[in-house]
Order: sequence, then C-alpha cells, then structure tokens
Amino acid sequence: MKQIAAKSLQDILSPSVFFFVAKIALLSLASTLILSWLLWDLLFEMITLYAGWIPWEWLSALVTSLASLLIAYTLFILMVSLFTALMSEKLLITLAKKHYSDTPITGSADIMTSLFVTVKSSAVFLVLFILLLPLIFIPFIGQIVMLYLWSILLKDPTVYDVGALFITDKNKLRVVSKKATLIAMTGSLFNYIPILNLFAPVFAQILFLHHLLKSKK
Repeated sequence: MKQIAAKSLQDILSPSVFFFVAKIALLSLASTLILSWLLWDLLFEMITLYAGWIPWEWLSALVTSLASLLIAYTLFILMVSLFTALMSEKLLITLAKKHYSDTPITGSADIMTSLFVTVKSSAVFLVLFILLLPLIFIPFIGQIVMLYLWSILLKDPTVYDVGALFITDKNKLRVVSKKATLIAMTGSLFNYIPILNLFAPVFAQILFLHHLLKSKK
C-alpha cells in the first residue's frame, strides 16, 4: 500500500493531473453556484426547520450558519466527484500506459453507467448525510462520520470507472476491489483541506488504478 500511495502522490503532482483538476474545479464551481442560487431558499428553510429543536436561539443560529456552509461545501464536493467520474478516462489511460505499458486496455466505462453509479452513490451519501448531520458537529466522531460518508461517495464510481478499463470479469473485479473502501477513505482525506479537496476523487481513482494493475501483475 505504501508503494501504491507513493506512486499516486507522484502522479497527482504531474502537469496532466493539475490541468485535469483545474478543469474539474471550474466546472464544479460554476455548477455549485448555479445550484446554490436556484435551491438556496429551499435548503436554508430545511436547515432552519432542522435546527428548530435546539432550545437556545444563539446556538440554533450558529448551527444553521455552519450547516449552510457545510451543505454548500458538500454540494461542491458532489460536483467534483461527478465531473471527475465522467471525464477521467483519458487521464487514467495515460497514467496506465506510463506505468504499465504492457497492460492492455480491455474496455471503456459507459458514460450512462458511470453517471448512474455516481448518482446512486451521491444519493446514498445525501440520505446518510441528512440522517447523521447531528453527529457531524461532535468533535472527533464527526470527522470519522464525514470521512466514511465521503468514502461512500467515491468507492463505487472509482471501482467502476477504473475497473471498466482493464477487467471485464465482474467476479475478478470484485476480488481485487476488497481494498476499495480503504482506498476511498484515503482519497477522502483530501476533503478536509480546501483546494486539495479538488484532488480527492482523482486521487482515489489513481490509487485504485495502481492497486488494480499491480494485482493483475
């Protein structure tokens, strides 16, 4: 795992990854601003209602403000994950040829399937995020909960988008995907740091790329 992490860190420092992440950042920021503008009144009303159980007005206002920021940040992360899943294939093939030139590309991720898997993971993430929102404000416990939720967002899209390029046997892919949760959680660590959070989905994909192709060898 250490060798895989070291290779992946080298890859995300390459110009091709930086250029890719810059495109994702612009698309995600624009999408987040548009969606926030369209849905903000509804979201803020839901947050205010959600925080209505707090007896102290000052604490209710604080929780509402923090939750609003957290939701906006979470929406941005969702957009980053979505655009990364839909646009990363060319980058992954380039990195695969760089490190594993003797490994053939045996398939391609279907864009509609990729979209479905990403939306499905996003839906599970959002449901659990809403249900577990009170826990997120508890020190230490909240960070663990958030890391797990972010890993749900990344795991299945990462396995599909990378695996579809190199493995056609679903049973074989399932076997080599046993570490996918750990890989997704490792990539999700970037979400704790603004700017670096842009690299979280692609870092998870690159980690899984090295894990998968090393397993094939």
